[in-house]
Amino acid sequence: MGRGRVVLERIENKINRQVTFSKRRSGLLKKAFELSVLCDAEVALIIFSSRGKLFQYSSSDISRIIERYRQCRYNKLSNAGNLFDQQSQNLYQEFLKLKVKYESLERTQRHFQGEELEPLGMKELMNLEKQVERTLSQARQIHMKKLIARQAELSEKVHEDQELNKKLKSKINDEFPDLIAEHNNNPIHHLNNNEAQHINQQFQSDTILNTTCIFQHHQDGKASDAIQQDGQSSHDENNNGWLV
Repeated sequence: MGRGRVVLERIENKINRQVTFSKRRSGLLKKAFELSVLCDAEVALIIFSSRGKLFQYSSSDISRIIERYRQCRYNKLSNAGNLFDQQSQNLYQEFLKLKVKYESLERTQRHFQGEELEPLGMKELMNLEKQVERTLSQARQIHMKKLIARQAELSEKVHEDQELNKKLKSKINDEFPDLIAEHNNNPIHHLNNNEAQHINQQFQSDTILNTTCIFQHHQDGKASDAIQQDGQSSHDENNNGWLV
């Protein structure tokens, strides 16, 4: 039978823990010796037990191996520190360049807005004018492109609406032929806009003329009644002897 899987956790039993420590320590020291002999490597192994007891193995002088380890570790840290300093310096230089560029762009923007133009010379003002004209030309071109694109979009939409209108007319003609025939037989629907406007104006003129005639007839009637009343009054006065 094979060995079962060992759970890597602290052994609670004190005796079993001490036995396991002794066995694993001996095996680790043996592996370190084999590694130094087979591979011609410098190996140093230091073990402290739970009680603080020291166990060590080294293929040569352990102090020299530890010093060599310290020197190698220091060189790595030094190289890492130098690399960090170099990266920091590069980042700082990049920051300065970006700062100068930002200030230049900010100053140019203020010039475009018509601010701080007094220190500029004639040549700088002419260059600024050319830049403004070039910017305006580009803005007009972009605006024109957008207008053309919008016009094409609206034209396409109009075309789609016309096609949809044709389809709806065809569908109405197919589904409601009687209604279409009645609509076509009505003579008023055959009139165009000009004819309809002319008929409307003629109707208004006739209405105004009829109203004027009625008003004139009414006024004439009142005048005739007044003449008749005057004649009657004169006749009565003659009959009474008031007038000769």
